[in-house]
Amino acid sequence: MNLPESLLHSLNGIKGFDKEAFEQAHISGEPVVSIRQNPFKSLPVLSFQDITTTPVPWCPGGFYLSKRPSFTLDPVFHAGAYYVQEASSMFLWEVLNQVADLSSSQKILDLCAAPGGKSTLLASFFPDGLVVANEVIRTRVSVLAENIAKWGVDNVIVTNNDPKDFAGVQDYFDLIVVDAPCSGSGLFRKDPDALNEWSEENVTLCQHRQQRIIADILPSLKEGGILIYSTCSYSPQENEEVLDWMMEEMGMESVQLKLNENWNITETISTKHAAKGYRFYPDKLQGEGFFIAALKKTGTSTHTYSSPKEHSLSFASKKEIEHIQSFIHLPSLYIIFKQNDFFRAVKEECLSELEMLAKHLYIRKAGIELGSIKGKDFVPGHELALSLLPLQSIATIELDREAALQYLRKKEVQAQGPKGWSLVTHCGLPMGWIKVLPNRVNNYYPSEWRILKD
Repeated sequence: MNLPESLLHSLNGIKGFDKEAFEQAHISGEPVVSIRQNPFKSLPVLSFQDITTTPVPWCPGGFYLSKRPSFTLDPVFHAGAYYVQEASSMFLWEVLNQVADLSSSQKILDLCAAPGGKSTLLASFFPDGLVVANEVIRTRVSVLAENIAKWGVDNVIVTNNDPKDFAGVQDYFDLIVVDAPCSGSGLFRKDPDALNEWSEENVTLCQHRQQRIIADILPSLKEGGILIYSTCSYSPQENEEVLDWMMEEMGMESVQLKLNENWNITETISTKHAAKGYRFYPDKLQGEGFFIAALKKTGTSTHTYSSPKEHSLSFASKKEIEHIQSFIHLPSLYIIFKQNDFFRAVKEECLSELEMLAKHLYIRKAGIELGSIKGKDFVPGHELALSLLPLQSIATIELDREAALQYLRKKEVQAQGPKGWSLVTHCGLPMGWIKVLPNRVNNYYPSEWRILKD
């Protein structure tokens, strides 16, 4: 692997950069495989029985794997028990540990959220907060919504908006994560194609894009709020120089983190304003190239935010609620509303926030899709099966690995159970719905999610 000389030259003088070791890591190093466990679901030991796991030191529930299994053919993965995430990116958990205010319920924005690694981490870190997971590119929103659904949480709203669309929600978020689009040099070892697409011109283009994104979204951050900025680029132009620009042009204040020296993460200081940034070099630690920094928005907010006085959502009728409650008994803290022909459940405390955000943003997913009513029948939604809502009263059918894979391929499933709807599980983890009829079993796994690999 021949690394671009202009990239290597730009790193000369950057703290922690060792040209020989850096190049050697890219020539001989194997990409690191890591996962992060869903804290709300169990992770069966059998999932990685022939693979050695060691903890990622800066993220509870993060594990390195000694080799890469076929995640596509692991039913536990599809059930949302873990997320395949690069270990360096998991350092976000430690940053949150040090900068997040947990004294009150937080409103968090993950601005560039697809495919969902940081959003699921944020939802796990802030179980009582509200996470808005936004993705600009429409074709990537479906993957984001799918991964949020698999995680099972009800405190994430998935939106599909450009950063400038957030102008209507000023001084709203306590914390914003911008994992910015970048030139991708930190992924060279993991994705050699990124090497062919890299150029100095693209680095400059990315820097301008990063500045535009930050300038557009900063009004939505509360005064005193925290912005966490990250890239998978090594280029100082996309990292330290962007921090200097934020401090000089946007009035941001750098936040220094405390590092465990055994982690071998390198703290750097920008040339103009001494902003603190944190670099991950693959020759120094188990992880790919990554950069992250935290900045505080200075001053005191004078903006007051008012919730809508009138409800804009369409709520389920008393009869519809009774119909739904005959299938699943929802706790009283949930409100049921309608979106097209589907019923969704959202916590009452999030209702006014959802309605306010819906006035300004395109919302792809909010709460948990419960299902739909067709004639006299309630048809449960797939999100309900994967959710953390109480499903103990519903009949379940446990499938072994091969039967579970057949189900995930949306093929015929041989199952014995009571007539009607059943929740299929694998290792005790819900995967979706089947309907047992007198002469067949109907597989209700979503067609767009089905496994195509044999």
